[in-house]
Amino acid sequence: MGLQTKVGIIGAGPAGLLLSHLLYLEGIESVVLEARSREYVEQRVRAGVLEQGTVDLLLDKGLGDRLRREALVHHGIELRFDGRGHRIALSDLTGGRAIWIYGQQEVVKDLINARLEAGATIHFEVEGVRPTEIDTSSPVISFCKDGRQYELKCDFVAGCDGFHGVSRNAIPSGVLRTYNHTYPFGWLGILAAVAPSTDELIYAYHDRGFALHSLRSHKISRLYIQVAPDEDIDQWPDDRIWEELRVRLATDDDWTLTDGPVLEKSITPMRSFVVEPMQYGRLFLAGDAAHIVPATGAKGLNLAVHDVRMLAEALTAWYHAGTDDLLERYSNTCLRRAWRVQDFSSFMSLMLHRYSDDDGFRGRLQRAQLEYVCSSETAARSLAENYVGLPHV
Repeated sequence: MGLQTKVGIIGAGPAGLLLSHLLYLEGIESVVLEARSREYVEQRVRAGVLEQGTVDLLLDKGLGDRLRREALVHHGIELRFDGRGHRIALSDLTGGRAIWIYGQQEVVKDLINARLEAGATIHFEVEGVRPTEIDTSSPVISFCKDGRQYELKCDFVAGCDGFHGVSRNAIPSGVLRTYNHTYPFGWLGILAAVAPSTDELIYAYHDRGFALHSLRSHKISRLYIQVAPDEDIDQWPDDRIWEELRVRLATDDDWTLTDGPVLEKSITPMRSFVVEPMQYGRLFLAGDAAHIVPATGAKGLNLAVHDVRMLAEALTAWYHAGTDDLLERYSNTCLRRAWRVQDFSSFMSLMLHRYSDDDGFRGRLQRAQLEYVCSSETAARSLAENYVGLPHV
């Protein structure tokens, strides 16, 4: 069966849904295709830290009513090492910019509701998605839904289907250059039904490994500990996880970590990944389809938002003004920010994680970095500017 739209979007995560909404606001039709069910994408726990620029965009586009009511606004983070906490005053150092704690699944819920209220077409649980003819002016996305085969003809294809999606593989061999780095550690993360033991995120450097106390709401905590990337999660019962968190987050004062029921737990390897260019013909990659960053910098979702913001502006210029300058520059524009974010995320990861092969030298360097960041306003400002999101990159 033949279907037609202006922009075919593969993936109903934050990137694909936001792109669809931004285009809708400019009068540009799109169709979103998603392999998973609506329930799955709305419950999938991912990132929870939103940069100031991401929040500003969501609010400006009418997507922030629930965000404004429920998100936790943080004006600082804490770096903790040697039993002491050191606050990095994000807002004071960046002219009032802050970070907002609001789960990625909540962003997805808001976006799906907004798109469906506007009459958008989102096909969930599709199979066999395959973009073809992307090097022509009339690309086609074939897919199967409820046992029926469809062909979606469009002007452009947006590949927003993540690292394991089909979009990137539709680009001919030899076109893309891949940059990939695997870190020798992973994160064991838990979602716990317990009020956070902190008002702001805590990044802890400890001889036994990194730990992070994050938040999701006033009643839900998100916490992580550094483990080997191939660690067996069955070796980490809940009691062991809480005990390790207490050790790594401990301070010399009377701060205590409150534990509670663990709702979810998983282990995620840490890696950096970038492909260049992020476009080929009429196919444009966005989000995890083009780049992965280690979670230490809290940048994955925010980087995807920047991609689709640039893509929406470029497509708007093409449809409304007939100019393709922004489309031609899309990859270079997005990669400039992607590599800035990779550098910051790598900096945070290398400064805070312990290495199993460290003979003592790396550890001394890490402490020197931490002490400098926590004692120099210039160094702290650099960290803060990158953490809340650089508006000019």
